[in-house]
Amino acid sequence: MTQGSELKRGADELKILFPGFQPLDVIGPLDLIMMLSGSHNISLSMIGKEKGLVPAPSPPRKNVEPLPYPVQGPQFLATHTFADAPKLDILLAPGGMGLRVLNDTHDTWIPDFIASRFDQLQYLLSVCTGAATLAQSGVLKGRRATTNKAAWDWATQFGEGVNWVPTARWTEDGKIWTSSGVSAGIDMSYAFFKKLMGAEAVNRVLNAMEYTPHVNQRWDPYSLVHKVPGADASQSMGECVGPVGYEFRCS
Repeated sequence: MTQGSELKRGADELKILFPGFQPLDVIGPLDLIMMLSGSHNISLSMIGKEKGLVPAPSPPRKNVEPLPYPVQGPQFLATHTFADAPKLDILLAPGGMGLRVLNDTHDTWIPDFIASRFDQLQYLLSVCTGAATLAQSGVLKGRRATTNKAAWDWATQFGEGVNWVPTARWTEDGKIWTSSGVSAGIDMSYAFFKKLMGAEAVNRVLNAMEYTPHVNQRWDPYSLVHKVPGADASQSMGECVGPVGYEFRCS
């Protein structure tokens, strides 16, 4: 599935949901997928531990001071469970505070599912702290990966032999793609689908969305903002962006 022509035969994409997922980790890439699905044969499934509505606000954590007010957020529909999920080509694992709750309660259903499906996948993607579940599953051993810089210490404690990249908007290592925090998932998704489908199809969608992506995967000022160990201090804190497929100047 490395060429756009192969995608015309169809692609099955699946996203993982859990209570406390980060909405933009899911809906950012999903908006791009939705708009591409009109011209490419894509089947989409959303997987949870149970079928039904999955809330974005995180369950409470033990020994963590609650916020003054209840966090408000949407609910997404899980169409499948890990037990009845269909065959899939692409799997995307989002991040979110709910991953910490799963870790606190020793619930490993997400990394277990990733490990069980990895060999069948064409591609495995993560957004934000979703990389922690990839590390827990063991698939990142000997590979490069990145994650949310504000949650760097928590996410990078998992896995063995992972080459965590402190300064990266996203990384690509074989069939595994990982992105930095939240909005970086859209930039990674743009680079990913452009590689699969070609620039013409994906540029058209991004310009319809009026989204200007960062296309330099090494640009990562948040590694400096959040003082990540080993971050590249020589990089620029800002970057010029504009509509894809067009030349532009930044003043």
